[in-house]
Amino acid sequence: MKVSVGQFAPTGSITENLGIMARLAARAKDEGASLVLFPEEAMLAVSKVEGALGEAVAGHWAAFVQQLSFIAAEHKIAIVAGGYEESGDARPYNTLAAVAEDGRILGTYRKIHLYDAFSYQESTAITAGAVEALPIFEIGGLKVGVLTCYDLRFPELSRRLAVNGADVLLVAAAWFKGDHKVEHWETLLKARAIENTVWVAAAGTSSSHTIGHSAILDPMGVPVVFLDDDAEGLVTTEVTRRRIDEVREFLPVLANRRL
Repeated sequence: MKVSVGQFAPTGSITENLGIMARLAARAKDEGASLVLFPEEAMLAVSKVEGALGEAVAGHWAAFVQQLSFIAAEHKIAIVAGGYEESGDARPYNTLAAVAEDGRILGTYRKIHLYDAFSYQESTAITAGAVEALPIFEIGGLKVGVLTCYDLRFPELSRRLAVNGADVLLVAAAWFKGDHKVEHWETLLKARAIENTVWVAAAGTSSSHTIGHSAILDPMGVPVVFLDDDAEGLVTTEVTRRRIDEVREFLPVLANRRL
């Protein structure tokens, strides 16, 4: 199937962000894609929120997912996008929603690894998801696992998804700018593809404080399509099980592992 990754700078308006996603979803469909991935915070940018995040997002998650469902059904394309889901206390979950091309809700993933690094403390505003909850969705005949941003730095998560059958890892991110941060992002995307011999599709927000640099890499870690720090953009490529099988024939790392 063809997969697209959409890159943009989320605003403080959920309605405006949904409009951007609808426009990019239509473009992805025109390019023949069966799935489009949007970044972390596609629903709402934390930096644009005034006051407590929990109060700002209260009551909006269900409506956001419903609107994603409408967009998916209208354009007949599966969508994965990030937002903020009520958790029952002041700190919401950082959640990815997966919606099928007919608008069915496939499920959600709540970010496990919160970004308490580089002088940032995501855990002060966000509740971590359960470690056991690592869903794999079937889209377009392929099995898809999902990660959010900082999850990318923990290889055991990607490995578990690959061992459990994921053909594609979707990474939704708002990767902060900083010294060596683009190099870290690109290196980690390549590593997760190479060590697991899977496709990796990554969508990043592109703003004054995040890097963009969305990309799709094949199971050898080769970036097939990619963006730089474009304020808004979309790239699409064919993602196949055949390429996974080809690579695993001469690089059977999953079969050869001892631990």
